[in-house]
Amino acid sequence: MPIEKNQVVLFHYSVSDDQGKVVENSRGGEPNAYLHGHGGIIQGLEEALEGRDAGESFSVTVTPEKAYGPRKADAMQRVPIKHLTGARRWKPGMIAQVKTEQGPRHVLVAKVGHKFADVDTNHPMAGKTLTFDIEIIDVRAADPEEIAHGHAHGPGGHH
Repeated sequence: MPIEKNQVVLFHYSVSDDQGKVVENSRGGEPNAYLHGHGGIIQGLEEALEGRDAGESFSVTVTPEKAYGPRKADAMQRVPIKHLTGARRWKPGMIAQVKTEQGPRHVLVAKVGHKFADVDTNHPMAGKTLTFDIEIIDVRAADPEEIAHGHAHGPGGHH
């Protein structure tokens, strides 16, 4: 069954930055599940999966424009340290999570003061060309509830 809109795709991946360093890897855990055609994964990866079948393995290089976007120079913000979650003591270079009106967001700690931290709100992979090594595990038709919710349910998905 070739991958097309409204199908649930289960896949394993590893992603490397433009220096070849692996920055994420799903192998060793549950495969990632997403509802194809609903924007649940980055655009360049969704485009590369279109029309492929379960059992296929491939690599694709995705530019920032079709991944996490370009880095924005004006993305620095000063936030109270008490709003950062993920560690007890903060140092520059650490990734923190901040609650926003749009939900939790990852930020890069740039500078730490006594009560405030300067954080970079760019996605940690913004501005990077990424190479994905993909192994498609399964492709199935989505059920009506998954389509209505806009995401896959079950292992590797939501709910």
